[in-house]
Amino acid sequence: MSNTKHRSRWDILFDILKVISEEEGVKKTRIMQKTNLDWRSFKKYFDFLVDHGFLRVGDESGKRKSYKLTKKGRNLLVELQEVTEMIQE
Repeated sequence: MSNTKHRSRWDILFDILKVISEEEGVKKTRIMQKTNLDWRSFKKYFDFLVDHGFLRVGDESGKRKSYKLTKKGRNLLVELQEVTEMIQE
């Protein structure tokens, strides 16, 4: 991820899904850090993904919840990857 270009909504959603797919059971703070988002922006996109069934709570042991992709979330990640590759060609 480059900080020099403006990321689209799709880029941000893709980045969040990608981090979660690479680190199953990851916590919100880690996702936010890896995607280089401030809390307000992160919360907006993250809540969208949860509310629309792309993410689910994985493990609630301890104080913080961890998150995983649902089947719908994995499908969206694949589709966004395909679109990203087409655009870059």
